[in-house]
Amino acid sequence: MTQHTNTARAQVTQTHDFAMPEVFVAKTERGLDEHVVAKISALKKEPAWMRARRINAYNIFKEKNLPTWGADLSGIKFDDIIYYLRATDEQKRSWEDLPPEVKETYDRIGVPAHEKEWLAGVSAQYESEVVYESIAKELAAQGVIFCDMDTAVREHADLVRQYFGTLIPDSDNTFAALNGAVWSGGSFVYVPKGVKVTMPLQAYFRINTERFGQFERTLIIADEGADVHYMEGCTAPTYGSASLHAAVVEVFAAPGARVRYTTVQNWSTNIYNLVTKRARAAADASVTWVDCNLGSGVTMKYPAVHLVGARARGEVLSIALAGAKQHQDAGAKMLHLAPYTTSRIVSKSISKGGGRSSYRGLVFVGKDAHHARSSVQCDALLLDDISRTDTYPTIDTHTRNATVEHEASVERIDEQRVFYLMSRGLTEARARGLLVNGFIEHVAKEIPFEYAIELYRLINLEMENSVG
Repeated sequence: MTQHTNTARAQVTQTHDFAMPEVFVAKTERGLDEHVVAKISALKKEPAWMRARRINAYNIFKEKNLPTWGADLSGIKFDDIIYYLRATDEQKRSWEDLPPEVKETYDRIGVPAHEKEWLAGVSAQYESEVVYESIAKELAAQGVIFCDMDTAVREHADLVRQYFGTLIPDSDNTFAALNGAVWSGGSFVYVPKGVKVTMPLQAYFRINTERFGQFERTLIIADEGADVHYMEGCTAPTYGSASLHAAVVEVFAAPGARVRYTTVQNWSTNIYNLVTKRARAAADASVTWVDCNLGSGVTMKYPAVHLVGARARGEVLSIALAGAKQHQDAGAKMLHLAPYTTSRIVSKSISKGGGRSSYRGLVFVGKDAHHARSSVQCDALLLDDISRTDTYPTIDTHTRNATVEHEASVERIDEQRVFYLMSRGLTEARARGLLVNGFIEHVAKEIPFEYAIELYRLINLEMENSVG
């Protein structure tokens, strides 16, 4: 990627927090009942089996309560949310064909330029529907499927029915049930046996409407020996009222497959970001979640890997930055269910301006998971006296022949280092930004170069806003 493109990406980072006029060709009324669920299905012209799934999920949702642990969710007003809004009459294959308001949004964020430079495929979701998608012709020729979930339900129904909701059932939690009832958009990826996707696939999610709910559904299937890297970015403008993002992601890695899933989310602070992510790794498979959470007022997200095959490997590498009026409650779950499985969790959190970050994790080692190995490292950085960080680890082992390590640390930013850097000509904000960048480097280096630039730029902007 050229230096010019890198500079452009850094510049557009500052323009994420903007709102465009609301545009739509279909929209449900505020609030949720069975009629709204049925209307969403009808607008999508879905088959009867998917409509039945939605109604069943809605009935489960009605019986569920909000979690009493973790972040405060009392501000969610389910009856005040728009659950479906379609911005275009059909999906486009050219950025130029999008409505002017939608096109300007993605131009300002820089997504079209990224597609030309370094992506094998891109999907862009605006409100409830994917408005644009493309995939490199050579990948399509190899049998790779990369499309939105709505298209997958129509054109790849057998695959969808085989996997959809089998790893995260609607009964799993309140927001999985809600997603099952009103899901829209999201990505479907299938990589055939032995195919290695050398460039990333990217999805970009944008909420523009006030008091809106985005509920994408993502399903990734990597067949035996396949290799794929999927990335997503998320933004929204700031409003005075709250919006809800409750996605569900299911990842299936067949024997010997490798899947990497990278997220850089910069939702505005009026967003409740409540996401369920879970992967299943068969024998000799590898799944890595790289999860970077900088935005949203509340985040509750705990990517999981179920290690069901011998020698399977799982990783969660996460960064969370909590500023004023933010609670980042994030973590990871590793379930060792087979012998010789390995897992690694690295969590880096930064709290400033009265923000709160929490690591909440689970390592489970089943009775058949002999010679399993797990390593957990949780590091927290406090930038002032009014912020907070917490760690809630759970380790549950049912075999003696396993190795489980857990390490946690909390530190304050080193004022002597800040002073030294300032004595070398740096501003206080720049000095603090460099120290924070060094703190997260272990995770950030796992992110593709283009996304790492985005991450560092966002953090530096946060530092500038917190000083002076």
